[in-house]
Amino acid sequence: QDAQARGLSLYELVTLASIVEREALLDSERPIVASGYLNRLAGILPEADGYLRADPTYQYARGYDPASGRWWAGFLEEDPLTLDDPYNTFLYEGLPPGPICSPSLASLRAVIYPAETEFLYFYAKGDGSHAFAKTYEEHLINQATYGAVE
Repeated sequence: QDAQARGLSLYELVTLASIVEREALLDSERPIVASGYLNRLAGILPEADGYLRADPTYQYARGYDPASGRWWAGFLEEDPLTLDDPYNTFLYEGLPPGPICSPSLASLRAVIYPAETEFLYFYAKGDGSHAFAKTYEEHLINQATYGAVE
């Protein structure tokens, strides 16, 4: 009922929670990551335009990466623009067609009860945590601070 009150169907809840699951390793960050994704989808902030631009959805769409020998491998910033797939939320607006994994209860709760933030961006620090940012400029600073992370 709380998910429905947020305007999410059960299917949308599970789909978004699956993306949170693949993005956030720390339970404490899941509500913040969920907030960022919900902010992007809402399009109410100046830089939000309804595109999720979630790295895990591109990684899911790409599948196995023979170059790295991994399923969830890192990628270059421009790579998502080259894969036309409905799960690639860099090219397709809104949520992908369905979940990309089985979300944990923590991820489901994070989507139903997200943190109240204005974050749109998060960058993996390489230690399982993220640096969060409201603007693209702040995000670029986080990238420069924490470097490329796979």
